Amino acid sequence: HTVDMCGTPVELTPREFELLAYLAREPFTVHRRNRIIEDVWDPNWYGPTRTLDVHVAALRKKLGDPNVIETVRGVGFRLIPPDTSGRTEG
Repeated sequence: HTVDMCGTPVELTPREFELLAYLAREPFTVHRRNRIIEDVWDPNWYGPTRTLDVHVAALRKKLGDPNVIETVRGVGFRLIPPDTSGRTEG
């Protein structure tokens, strides 16, 4: 799975791609951690939620911009597309 980040192709694992696609469907929307795990992993996922943090960290690194995925403390994550990094909504 490959995405294009500011003209540069970035190879992602299938799970990273799914996670990024999930966040990209509604950019600027805060997605709750448990909902992401249910929707991207499995509704019956019983593993550690730390797995989500590891995948987000890998995505940030591969995309080359840690600000693309914002952590909303105590809630979850939201995607801030790179061309709008100074702008926030909802």
